[in-house]
Amino acid sequence: MAGKKNPNLGDKLRQEREGAENTLRDSRSKTADSSTGDSSKKKAEHRRQIRHETDLAKMRSKKLKSEQEVKAKKNEAASGKKGGKPKKPGNLAADAISAKAHQSVRNADQDNNSGVEAAHFSEGSAEGAARAGSRFQYGRKLRQYKKLERLEKKADKDAVDSIFAERMKSDPQAGSNFFSRWRQKQAIKKEYAAAKAGAAAAENTATGTAKAAQGTASMTEKAFQFVQSHSHIIIGIAAVGLLVLVIAGSVSSCSVLINGGGNVVLGTSYTAEDEDLKGVETDYTKLEDKLRKQIDRIETDHPGYDEYRYNLAEIGHNPYELASLLTVEFENYTRSQVQARLQSIFEAQYELKLEEKVEIRTRKETRVGYRYNPITGTGHTYTYQVTVQYEYKILNVTLLNRGVDYVARNSGLTDDQLQRYEVTLECRGNRDDLFAGIAFATPDGAGSSGEYQDYDIPGEALTDEKFRKMITEAEKYLGYPYVWGGSSPSTSFDCSGFVSWVINHCGNGWNVGRQTANGLMGKCDIIPKSEAKPGDLIFFQKTYNTSGASHVGIYVGNGMMIHCGSPISYASIETSYWRQHYYCMGRIR
Repeated sequence: MAGKKNPNLGDKLRQEREGAENTLRDSRSKTADSSTGDSSKKKAEHRRQIRHETDLAKMRSKKLKSEQEVKAKKNEAASGKKGGKPKKPGNLAADAISAKAHQSVRNADQDNNSGVEAAHFSEGSAEGAARAGSRFQYGRKLRQYKKLERLEKKADKDAVDSIFAERMKSDPQAGSNFFSRWRQKQAIKKEYAAAKAGAAAAENTATGTAKAAQGTASMTEKAFQFVQSHSHIIIGIAAVGLLVLVIAGSVSSCSVLINGGGNVVLGTSYTAEDEDLKGVETDYTKLEDKLRKQIDRIETDHPGYDEYRYNLAEIGHNPYELASLLTVEFENYTRSQVQARLQSIFEAQYELKLEEKVEIRTRKETRVGYRYNPITGTGHTYTYQVTVQYEYKILNVTLLNRGVDYVARNSGLTDDQLQRYEVTLECRGNRDDLFAGIAFATPDGAGSSGEYQDYDIPGEALTDEKFRKMITEAEKYLGYPYVWGGSSPSTSFDCSGFVSWVINHCGNGWNVGRQTANGLMGKCDIIPKSEAKPGDLIFFQKTYNTSGASHVGIYVGNGMMIHCGSPISYASIETSYWRQHYYCMGRIR
């Protein structure tokens, strides 16, 4: 059984030691009677000294082992864990001293007493066997520990999955899409971890408090003794700690991430060259431009339909999300190395669907008839209307934009890779200026500070019933994050998705479908900025690389708008950024 010594090995060790001692006593008595007594006494004294050093080495080994066991128990009590990872038995320094001592005894007795030499050799072999047995037992403990650790992780995951499944059963709408399911599972993981930590702490407090009160004095004394006997080790640890502090102080808070084992350092900076980073961004934007042109040619490439219905998400992406994902997957990549991956990311991010729908409708058609009068022998033509059925052909054009972040989280990244992706994205690769001028990629580019979230609409503006309904609906979503392609509260919004939702759901009888910013501009009458009033739409251009309108908000008067920045908030349109990108004002038809 692991943790207990082998009884047969112990009996054998004792028998060999007794035989060695008997041989040694016989040797001493013979030496005392010999004619060379003085020389033998010196050699015997030398042997006793060596044996004494051997015993001291054994005592040191036991002491170190005991200190390790005490330290392990204290760590278990402090952390509230049971059955922690076993400590490796023995001590290499003590084993080396013991082996050297045995060698010295054998060398001293080589010419005088072969029996003592044999006894010492047997004793050394027995001790080596004992150490080997102890390490074998340690290996078994370690394997058991790792197995328990794996089982515990699996149990935690099963528990979280079970709780998530129960919640989805009770509230199916809460998991209607990836965004809400991911948010629910993250919340459950945090709740489960907090509950588990609280239980462990509560269990440990009852025993830990009593042990702490009982052992404070002895721990202080042992700590003092330890410091005295291991001062050189403590000085070394302190030097290493000081070096770490110096290094940590010389870099930004986002420059390095050290994992729990302390043996892996993950950089949060982009490792590719700026030329490659910007070149890859240009290549990805070209793929998006090609998609825009494909949509613009829909009616030319697919003629013959009575109506084309568009439900289009914004085309665009956060360049920092793309750079962070490629950094995690390729590290120090070049522009040419990631072309195939760019295509696969693009295909996972966007989905263009063309669906034909045929409706049977009715219409009145004018026909021409002829009446003949047999009496007069003359006739005349006349017109009449008939109701006829016909096929009304509709082409529904739908574009989904799931966003690069969605692709990253569903690309099969390991937990470590996903953690690195998140922290690299949060730190923007320590390059806030890399994609300067791109809205929603630059911290203050889109006025996303939330400074105006508590803006009060002037009372006179609310006398307009249509505007009052619009702003009532729009303010429900203050604080929602910007999500590329988002078009509903369950997924959150992008700029045009937010404005489209407000227009369609505010109760004014409008229904513009899901439009892009440029598509919304097509639903408006363009008006001078001086004639704008609350409820009109305000359009901006070149907030990212696209033609026409690229961003839209709802004007609320006094130089303010409500829009989906990051997050949805009020913002002043009089900042230098928005003045630079202003396009036009539009009034919904």
